[in-house]
Amino acid sequence: MPQTDIEAKEHSIRHRVRKALALRTGLAEEDASVGALPQITNGDEERYSDKCGTYTKGVKQAAIGVVDPAAYRTFKKALDRGTPQDFEQILLGGPRTLNGPQAGLAYYLSCLDAIQFAVPPAPALASDWYATELVELYWASLLRDTAFTDYGASSFAKDAAKELSGLPEYKGPRDGSGQVTTDLLFRGGFPGETIGPYLSQFAVLATSLGALPITQRYTTSKAGVDFMLDPTTFQQVQNGISTGLSITPEAPVYLHDARGLSAYTHVDVLYEAYFMAYLVLNTINAPFNPGNPYTKSKTQNGFGTLGQPDVVTTMAAAAREALNAVWLQKWFVHLRHRPESGGAIVYLAKTGQANTVEGQLSSVALNSNAVQTSYNTNHSYFLSQAFPEGSPTHPSYPTGHGTVAGACITVLKFFFDGTFNIPNPQVPSPDGQTLSSYSDASLDVNGELNKLARNISFGHGIHAGIHWRSDTDTSIEIGEAVALSYLRNLAKTYNENFTVTLQKVDGSTATISNE
Repeated sequence: MPQTDIEAKEHSIRHRVRKALALRTGLAEEDASVGALPQITNGDEERYSDKCGTYTKGVKQAAIGVVDPAAYRTFKKALDRGTPQDFEQILLGGPRTLNGPQAGLAYYLSCLDAIQFAVPPAPALASDWYATELVELYWASLLRDTAFTDYGASSFAKDAAKELSGLPEYKGPRDGSGQVTTDLLFRGGFPGETIGPYLSQFAVLATSLGALPITQRYTTSKAGVDFMLDPTTFQQVQNGISTGLSITPEAPVYLHDARGLSAYTHVDVLYEAYFMAYLVLNTINAPFNPGNPYTKSKTQNGFGTLGQPDVVTTMAAAAREALNAVWLQKWFVHLRHRPESGGAIVYLAKTGQANTVEGQLSSVALNSNAVQTSYNTNHSYFLSQAFPEGSPTHPSYPTGHGTVAGACITVLKFFFDGTFNIPNPQVPSPDGQTLSSYSDASLDVNGELNKLARNISFGHGIHAGIHWRSDTDTSIEIGEAVALSYLRNLAKTYNENFTVTLQKVDGSTATISNE
């Protein structure tokens, strides 16, 4: 008996539901076949019974660098058991709460699970690598108010480049002679990062949000004002007690120095810089990735799939998964303490109190020019902080800003042509008041996205004094890995057939295809 139109439509709907179920279960089974990765730490938590090398900020403290043992047991019980009730029983040192540890336990529906990603162990407390990263942080704290374009004339920048050049464990870029130059300070080694001005074009160029014009001038904070330079305020902050101090905002300027980058990342929405980059890409008429099928269509354009709304929603969705993946690493694997805690161990060692903590630092840091110059400048051995509360109340390694950066730039590379050269690049003046043209080298989308990821992660890291270099290096890569997993699954949901290639941060090529 022939089907009526209504019956045929109902059959088609039921068939689509079954296909949707098959797709969802198939992708889940495929992801599950990957298995969990081994999660390896640097061993500092087990190595030091006083937990001086472990993140405990916000948990009740016993002394500088030492957590209260009973409070630590409540902290570890919550992390080991993972129940909401146990997290509510953590004994804190003050009113400041811990920053969302349970996000690391969230499950995923759209890509590999968080436990299927991993990062290498962080540098151990007693290692030369750890000390080298601390040396870099002390130099960065001294250059917070120096314009990036003025590094070549800065005595601090010259001394920093000289000292870092002589440290074998320094992981930043070097020139062809193996030297760190003032132009290479606080940069990374991903493709494009060492080319052109320090700041990415995506953090400088004007754009618009629909009918709203946007000039990228940002509120900064008062120069010369740093925090946590004495034992009392340091210990208040570690206990989560307000010091009563605050940042003094200054008039908006173009980002041009570390103070401005720190102020930006202090209050940003985590994927804000990459949404801005998306707007700039449209303003400069950057073409879509050549693999997008609509670049060749004569009758259609992309919209909800492979078009403008798809770009921004996919970027936000991938950023969420990446953030939760790094939260698992932070809280449930590495528990790396913050640079401010490393600075406290420097303070203890330099003031005759080294025996009050079990962990001892390498002489690379303790005998460094960076630490001595910081003391001569600030009259303190503590590592100065750009924010009165120091770091956020979550572990250091890897960094949330960096992981979101890695995810977001990967999504933008998926949608846009990364080889497109940015027209009329600009560089801010040393006071951040004006922009001028830059023409010494071509700057392409891939390189400037890589640079943007580093700018923002270091703005919230090395420049503010709250993250280590290795936090950023690993976080951008894990964010990229999460985004690639997300995109590969997402590709299977499209009706359009396509194969897209994009450049990864290591310079290799990734392919996303449903053909």
